[in-house]
Amino acid sequence: MNHTTAHRASPPGRPGSAATATADAGTAPAPGARTRSGPAAGPPRRTGRRRRNGREWPGAVFISPHMLALALFMLVPTVYAIYDSLRTTRLIGGTHYSGFANYRTVLHSAQFWDGVRRVLVFTAIQVPVTIALAFFFAALFDAGVVKYGRFFRTVFFMPFAVPGVVAAVMWSFLLLPDFGPYAKLMHGLGFGHVDFFSSRLILPTIVIIVIWEWTGYNVTVLYTSLKSVPRHVTEAAVMDGAKLSTIILRLKLPMVRPTIVMLLFLNTVGALQLFTEPSILAAFQPQAVDYGFTPSLYVYNTAVGSGDYNLGAAAAVVLALIIGVLSLGAFAVRKRAGEFR
Repeated sequence: MNHTTAHRASPPGRPGSAATATADAGTAPAPGARTRSGPAAGPPRRTGRRRRNGREWPGAVFISPHMLALALFMLVPTVYAIYDSLRTTRLIGGTHYSGFANYRTVLHSAQFWDGVRRVLVFTAIQVPVTIALAFFFAALFDAGVVKYGRFFRTVFFMPFAVPGVVAAVMWSFLLLPDFGPYAKLMHGLGFGHVDFFSSRLILPTIVIIVIWEWTGYNVTVLYTSLKSVPRHVTEAAVMDGAKLSTIILRLKLPMVRPTIVMLLFLNTVGALQLFTEPSILAAFQPQAVDYGFTPSLYVYNTAVGSGDYNLGAAAAVVLALIIGVLSLGAFAVRKRAGEFR
């Protein structure tokens, strides 16, 4: 076979052919030309970007109903409240723009700031006690020292499943000063006549009701977090002879600290919006729960009770700003602790 026959036997362009070898050997890429393996290759990078965007679309579709509900039921009412707070409605003269007059009224209201101080005291007592009790019971359930732990976890969670209004009404009857079982119990123990709805005891009474409502929820969250602690860490501590209290306080407690900080934040925000319990108790003892017992009650009584929706909107915006500042402070603390990057 001569050279011409060999050249025809191998079609041009097929790998391994003489023509391809000659072309590969004799043709060099031009200076600056892009190659598939070079750093300037563009198409693969654009393809990867398209794939990443394609993977993000399902997530955007799934969260879109939530974002729509957030816009309709939170952002839109907030913008309207700010707009309404800058106006004043008079029986004679109608509604007109009044600037920051409503805000000056709220900021100079003694009732509003009394409610703010009262709810801060409530938060300082209720939140730490609730978290401490929740961690105590969650640690007991996690350690397995409680028999029928699943049943008792369900019992602890049941108060959270009860609506706040129902719980407040139920406790209102249980704590009646004349016919309630707890008043009779206190009398039998030698404490005399105890009025849980008096001006002196109304705030501790609300603290007890809210602790009863929210401890089970915090127990469930902390129990789940404790279960995520690696088992080999606990087993190593047991083999080293560590006591149960040492394992809980010095080993597991630091490992679930981010969860505790998150619960402190959520419980604090909820406590600052205290409304249901005092509003229900006010129907039983109106002299103990006044017009501005809490900031939320001040907003409700101003807007609905007095019919001054503009002033109520201004009070709501001020309360939202107070909660927002405290939330930003809590976020900064959590970021400094390393929970966020």
